[in-house]
Amino acid sequence: MTGVPASAAGGSQAGATGKTSAMGASRAGAPKAGGPKAADAENGVQGGAKSPRGGKITAAAVNQASVWNIANLLTMLRLVLVPAFVALMLADGGYDPAWRSFAWAAFAIAMITDLFDGHLARTYDLVTDFGKIADPIADKAIMGAALICLSALGDLPWWVTIVILGRELGITLLRFIVIRYGVIPASRGGKLKTLTQGVAVGMYILALTGWLATLRFWVMAAAVVLTVVTGLDYVRQAIVLRRQGIAERKAALEETEA
Repeated sequence: MTGVPASAAGGSQAGATGKTSAMGASRAGAPKAGGPKAADAENGVQGGAKSPRGGKITAAAVNQASVWNIANLLTMLRLVLVPAFVALMLADGGYDPAWRSFAWAAFAIAMITDLFDGHLARTYDLVTDFGKIADPIADKAIMGAALICLSALGDLPWWVTIVILGRELGITLLRFIVIRYGVIPASRGGKLKTLTQGVAVGMYILALTGWLATLRFWVMAAAVVLTVVTGLDYVRQAIVLRRQGIAERKAALEETEA
């Protein structure tokens, strides 16, 4: 058999060795499954882009921590003052001037904190879901408790309590009904109504006599008038808001179909 020349054999071996080296280099450069690059990509997914579940947990933790802010604490204080006010108002039969003075102090604190908690929440970005729900409940609770106690003691006619509480509950329900179309903003008349109601109820809580007793009657009369007038205005706003919302949705639907 004819032998292969040594030079040719050497060239073949060198070529094979070169191919082997090239294949090794290409394998070394190519990322392996589960190698460093794959690990970096996996870490990037886990570290850089958080999973939706982890994001929800983190957001829930932040929201939970944000509940304990000064605005919500003032709202909680008002909720706690409601049963304390009722106890003081009805103590010793409900006609003792000293206990009525303490009840007035509790009512005054609740009304004053009502002026500050909403302002603090909006100014310092402390608005939370808890505050949105608890704040109106605290408002209605302290005012409702005062009106019911006064009517139960015979100091205030029941029809006044029914008109004021009926208006407050009705407007709150109306806001929820039209919230799909927009939010009814608080008007200046509504704020004046709240202030007048607070002053009038506060004067009735105190055991006043003489001209002060006559004055509180007229202040309460003004509060009832403002209650009815602003309530009707809110109903008008709700009707307008609903019509605008329906018209906008209809126009958007027609534009989409076109």
